[in-house]
Amino acid sequence: MSELNTRIEINASAERIWQILMEFERYGEWNPFVRSIAGESVVGSSLSIFIKPEGGRGMNLSPKVVAVEPGRKFAWKGSLLFPGIFDGTHEFHIEPNDDGSSNFIHREEFTGITVPLLWPMLEKDTRKGFEDMNEALKKLAETE
Repeated sequence: MSELNTRIEINASAERIWQILMEFERYGEWNPFVRSIAGESVVGSSLSIFIKPEGGRGMNLSPKVVAVEPGRKFAWKGSLLFPGIFDGTHEFHIEPNDDGSSNFIHREEFTGITVPLLWPMLEKDTRKGFEDMNEALKKLAETE
């Protein structure tokens, strides 16, 4: 297993951040990495996701929602071709702080036989995509 894990402090409530993350129809307006999400935020439902890091190649994904904890956690799991080749569990975590701000943790666990071959690209391009999304989320949550 390989993991990407990013974190950013946002001067906004966990509820505000959750609201932004669940407004799938607005992702194209603000998100420079996860360009679109369609579907329902219900465990077991399928999503249609388009990701494209700046300067990278775009990819359509069809994962299943595996966790929904309002105000705290949203996660999906998907596979490339079929399970065991390249699988990813993508997670958004929100941790409220005592001062009213929140920590946003954006992470993904990768498993499968092709992960070692793809890891250099994931470590560079995907990590940059996570960080770009985190910064855009911070900007939106703190200004709107």
